[in-house]
Amino acid sequence: MLLAFAGLGLLAVGGVAVLVGVLPPDSVAAIAGEVWPILAFVVAITIVAELAAKAGLFDVAASLLASVARGRTLLLWLLVVVLAVVVTTFLSLDTTAVLLTPVVIGLARSHRLDPLPFVFTTVWLANTASLVLPVSNLTNLLAVARIDDGSVAAFVSLLGPSAAVAIIVSTLLLFLLHRRRLRGRHTEAPAPSISDPVQLRITAVVVVALLPLLASGMPPWVPASGAAALLLALFAWRSPRAVRPSLAPWPLLIFACGLFMAVAALEAAGSRAVLTAFAGTGGTLPDLLRLAGSGVLASNIGNNLPAFLALQPLGDTPERLAALLIGVNAGPLITPWASLATLLWYSRISAAGVEFSWRRFVAFGLVAVPVTVTCAVLPLALR
Repeated sequence: MLLAFAGLGLLAVGGVAVLVGVLPPDSVAAIAGEVWPILAFVVAITIVAELAAKAGLFDVAASLLASVARGRTLLLWLLVVVLAVVVTTFLSLDTTAVLLTPVVIGLARSHRLDPLPFVFTTVWLANTASLVLPVSNLTNLLAVARIDDGSVAAFVSLLGPSAAVAIIVSTLLLFLLHRRRLRGRHTEAPAPSISDPVQLRITAVVVVALLPLLASGMPPWVPASGAAALLLALFAWRSPRAVRPSLAPWPLLIFACGLFMAVAALEAAGSRAVLTAFAGTGGTLPDLLRLAGSGVLASNIGNNLPAFLALQPLGDTPERLAALLIGVNAGPLITPWASLATLLWYSRISAAGVEFSWRRFVAFGLVAVPVTVTCAVLPLALR
């Protein structure tokens, strides 16, 4: 609810800006035209992910990984890394933080393993793997139209190498942090109990069919909405109690709408000159690192979404926009509030009773974020 109240406050700020003439009504209409497909995708993909989790799809996937690992703890962890990357890439970082995190906690506990390496993995990969596709992160959806022809291929061509570097570097750093806990073998556990196998099979078919469509180049909200409609119909038939308005992320939608309005008002009031002095200009490696670092700093002081919206005008070339995305996607892993995904992740691990130290999280982030972001920016300078 706090997110919704914050969004209402930001909407009020935007409304005042319109009334006093700072933000023209035409600009508000332009903002609405730009963001409605993005918000439609966010709603649809959230519904798909929530219903897939209710059907047991993530539990079954985790169980299959355990079967492949055959008792080898390190291999099981690496397979969880792969699963986190896939889920983040196609179903967004919030899905990994909210829905995959409880699954990997249950997976670790059922095999009598320390869940900490696994929950660290979900939050870190949720952020660093969110550079892969436009649908992986809301910031990417906001940026993709400004990258060459706005296609998925152009986005992947620009950010693919950086995403691969960010994933590899963050995985190596996570391994170094948790290597002692990942030694040896673990006990076997029974397969998860599925209450409705028919529902699970149909859900799996819908989700598997959706994944390539999200990377096909068509507007992401179209296949996501189709998949959401199919799953809503399925659950209305098989599990009608699961179909309820709370499946949609209403607080996030209100917050996002308010944020778009407030940032547009700030930009109209002349914030760009101040931000340019802060984040710089130019396309050399130091310039790109400065912009990425500005994204990291702004995200960890405030939050990555407003940081991106505020700094987006400074991404006036594809490489600079990519550097900013690296900063605001892979960088908000130091403070708890730096990304919504981290806050949602923490709520899940707290509910599951996982013992956790923010001091350790921050200390690791202070070391790992600069390394990961710097390495991810390097491919942009080689283009």
